[in-house]
Amino acid sequence: SVNILSPGYVNARLEKETPIFNKQRIDFAPPEKINSLVVSSNQLCMSLGKDTLLRIDLGKPDEPNQVELGRKDEAKVYKMFLDHTGSHLLIALNTSECLYLNRSVQKVRALSRWKGHLIESVGWNKFLGSETNTGPILVGTAQGQIYEAEISVSEGSLFSTNPDQYFRQVYTLEEELGPAPVCCLEIERGIEGKFFIIATTRKRLFQFVGKVPEGTEQQGFSSIFAMHADHLPSFREFPANLGFSEIAFYTPKLRSNPRSFAWMMGNGVLYGTLDYSRPDSILSDERVWVYPPDIDITVNKPISIVLTQFHFLLLLPDRVKAVCTLNGQVVFQDPFLEKFGLLTRMIKDPTVQQIWIHTEKVVFRYHVQRESRDVWKMYMNMNKFDLAKEYCKDRPECLDIVLAKEAEHCFQNKKYLDSAKCYALTQNYFEEIALKFIEAKQEEALMEFLIKKLSNLKPSEKTQTTLLTTWLTELYLNWLGILEGDPSQRNLYLDTREKFRTFLSSPKNKDCLFNNRASIYELLASHGDTEHMVYFAVIMQDYERVVAHHCQHDEYDEALNVLSRHRDEKLFYKFSPVLIQHIPKKVVDAWISMGSRLDARNLIPALVNYSQSASTQQINEAIRYMEFCVYQLEETQQAIHNYLLSLYALCRPDSLLSYLEQAGTNPNRIHYDLKYALRLCAEHGHHHACVHIYKVMELYEEAVDLALQVDVDLAKSCADLPEDDEELRKKLWLKIARHVVQEEKDVKKAMACLSSCALLKIEDVLPFFPDFVTIDHFKEAICNSLEDYNKHIEELKREMEEATQSAKRIREDIQEMRNKYGSVEPQEKCAACDFPLLNRPFYLFLCGHMFHYDCLLQAVFPNLPAYKQAKLEDLQKKLATTSQPSKSHHRPKDADTISLGKGQQSREQIKADIDDIVAAECVYCGELMIRSIDKPFIDPQKYEEEMQSWL
Repeated sequence: SVNILSPGYVNARLEKETPIFNKQRIDFAPPEKINSLVVSSNQLCMSLGKDTLLRIDLGKPDEPNQVELGRKDEAKVYKMFLDHTGSHLLIALNTSECLYLNRSVQKVRALSRWKGHLIESVGWNKFLGSETNTGPILVGTAQGQIYEAEISVSEGSLFSTNPDQYFRQVYTLEEELGPAPVCCLEIERGIEGKFFIIATTRKRLFQFVGKVPEGTEQQGFSSIFAMHADHLPSFREFPANLGFSEIAFYTPKLRSNPRSFAWMMGNGVLYGTLDYSRPDSILSDERVWVYPPDIDITVNKPISIVLTQFHFLLLLPDRVKAVCTLNGQVVFQDPFLEKFGLLTRMIKDPTVQQIWIHTEKVVFRYHVQRESRDVWKMYMNMNKFDLAKEYCKDRPECLDIVLAKEAEHCFQNKKYLDSAKCYALTQNYFEEIALKFIEAKQEEALMEFLIKKLSNLKPSEKTQTTLLTTWLTELYLNWLGILEGDPSQRNLYLDTREKFRTFLSSPKNKDCLFNNRASIYELLASHGDTEHMVYFAVIMQDYERVVAHHCQHDEYDEALNVLSRHRDEKLFYKFSPVLIQHIPKKVVDAWISMGSRLDARNLIPALVNYSQSASTQQINEAIRYMEFCVYQLEETQQAIHNYLLSLYALCRPDSLLSYLEQAGTNPNRIHYDLKYALRLCAEHGHHHACVHIYKVMELYEEAVDLALQVDVDLAKSCADLPEDDEELRKKLWLKIARHVVQEEKDVKKAMACLSSCALLKIEDVLPFFPDFVTIDHFKEAICNSLEDYNKHIEELKREMEEATQSAKRIREDIQEMRNKYGSVEPQEKCAACDFPLLNRPFYLFLCGHMFHYDCLLQAVFPNLPAYKQAKLEDLQKKLATTSQPSKSHHRPKDADTISLGKGQQSREQIKADIDDIVAAECVYCGELMIRSIDKPFIDPQKYEEEMQSWL
């Protein structure tokens, strides 16, 4: 079979993988044999020969520091101890003396209080210790005593004889035969101020547990040991004896508590984890690794032990063994050549996780590289799948193996749902897994597998997504069908239904379900599941199908709720004709709530069909919506107004006239069809409405004729409408008068018409009266008419007299103006050029300004209209062609100007025309000056030239 859902992995290692423990020989040839070596915080200290101490900062290996112990006797270095900071070095001598050296100084100091004790172990204080002060520490001796001490190298004590602050005994460790050497000491702090002190002898491992009150840590640990003065603390004991023991710890991070331990003793290695929450003992998950036959404690007993995250390493005289703490298997052996000599000691730098081994001649270093690379496989074989996955989460090919093994394990233990979840994450063949669950008849697990597989697919894997989605839908429907028929499975049915709905509404499946909705609809229909068909249609936003379903099942309220909730205009147009037949009021309410989103023209067909077969009460719903459109939405569509008009004409005549009056009389602002409205009102006999429409159409004669059939007062209101056409207005009033006289035969009312219209006279109305009517009925009207004529004649006479007087005054003014003159003094100057005025022809204006003819012409010409400029140029040419008289003198020309000289008649006429143009008004006092107020003083085109002239 071809696995279309599993891409699989290609696992290829292109190069040989480096070992976990990679050994490196240090390029160092010691001048003397190496007695002891310690390392911590990248600080290495080495004892060479009898009296030399070599200190190396591994960050600067090329700068070693050599210190002489300065001992003249035969004392030798027994052991060295370096604290966690790499600052404090203790040197125990075989003469039961102890020396101290701080990293910051070059001189070795003797600890006088420690004299007489052979130091076997030191428990450093990792919580209070610093580079200049150790804080309270514990010291174990070969005689079994545990001492508490403190060393300080503060500036004030550098010249003191005693760098050790105090040295007091706090406890003695014993075995069955009495006191035993204290091989190892370790101080750890748990939660809530609780301290754990681990001390080992050759065969026993002791634990001291107690609280140190907060703030009193500097006072030491004597209170903890005092608690066990009367009884032994808890301890573990093994029968065999190496003559010594050693305990190692693994700390995952700097300045954190150790997480595991390994104690090398006579019977083997006791190892496990540390649980600081336990009340009396922090040792947990203890296991013993028994020495194999190739390790004989009488011949090649182990020398040292170090602990890493997943292994402990044993140092034998000629080799190193690495044992996995997960399964107790030896995973690594590294033999050393005889030429290097016997292996002396192995130690680990906890800060950089490097392991150091030395003989008397050579130093080796192990680098621990990717120790957890194969841990996943061990956890997997131990069925600890969560831990296995944790250690291969960055290696997908290994993770796939773990998941497959976990899935198979769960399947065999009948944990089918858990198995399905794991199988979905593997790259195993999809078909094989699916068949496996089908054969086991585990449909629920199969569904879980398909759901998880679907969630892991990429968006580009559309074929696989479609396959899984369709299959899951079928499985859900089958399962729901089975559960629905079983009342005892009601809760499971509801839970499964909720899961199915969650599956259908999942955003990740939305596109796939939408593209294949036809297939899903067919599946739902084949199972007869109309409830989920409607639910699915809502999710797909296929509201048309939802509404149609409700309508088919007479669920009209539900259908309207769907329409109102989703507010789709097209669906309203489609389903309103059906819904309004059954729930008209609710439908109209829904339309109103939609407001302007609905186009009322598209709803008119539904209203028309409904109103034709409905009662008056139902028609009122149609009128309610049309009124909402007209008055609230202010619709201007003619079809809407025409339909409302037809409903008013049919059922509400009173509202009809009110609507027409509210619409106004301006044809340009009326939204209904006037001709349609007129025909409609005429068909239903609404004469008042017809009269109003005639008025709007300005058919005043028809309006008056129809109004006279209803009410004379209505006709009168129509007759006054053509205000600008007195002839038509008079004609309309004559119609009213004729109707009153001839039809109603009411002479008094006819006389009232005369008083209502000023255009009608008694002589206009008289022909309408019959011959036998006596003059007494309208004698008053005739007298009033005659009086009006007399008043009119008198008014005309008065106007004629006033006109005669006005003509007389005008003639007198003209005569006076002809005789008016002005005097000019000899020293007068031209107002324009400021030269003497009498040198050239000039003009004198009534305002007193005087101008030379040519100066005035020059000032006026640019401001004249183009046609006057052309006319003036033409007149000047004509004047130049006429003959000049030999002598001329000046005389007054008219009331405004004085012209000098007298020539031929044609010449005088030309000059008069020029005067009319040039001297029509004073250039300083007339309109010309007012019109030029917004003109700049300097022509913009000549501005630069003018500005340069001032420089």
